[in-house]
Amino acid sequence: MSAPTLQEFQQQVSELLLRHRSLLDVMTKYSQSNASVNRAVSKAITECGCIELNAKQQGFSEEMELDQANRQSKSHMAGQLCENCSDIVRSEMGKNLFYLSAYCNLLGIDLEEVVAKESDKCNTLGWFNLT
Repeated sequence: MSAPTLQEFQQQVSELLLRHRSLLDVMTKYSQSNASVNRAVSKAITECGCIELNAKQQGFSEEMELDQANRQSKSHMAGQLCENCSDIVRSEMGKNLFYLSAYCNLLGIDLEEVVAKESDKCNTLGWFNLT
């Protein structure tokens, strides 16, 4: 079974979304689903322990070359999500993607076009796409 295209998924969301058709409902459900993704990752750290977080200053300087800064940057994460945590995070990300698609539908925005334009921007700007 192959994954649906973004366009097919967006159409599927449009057909399935019944209860939360209001823009305000979708905005808040999207925000809530984003918080659920973050919560699932946090629980992988604090409850399961399959990943660890050791955040500290990255140590960049203005004189540093971009490639050196890229080599030096760290994720602050150690370990990998276990199968259970990975399933939970994936599920929460799926809900988040569902509400992002619903958001796009209500605003008349093609999600595939959003991804394509962002990819083009990344290709054009490369490391200068620092936001």
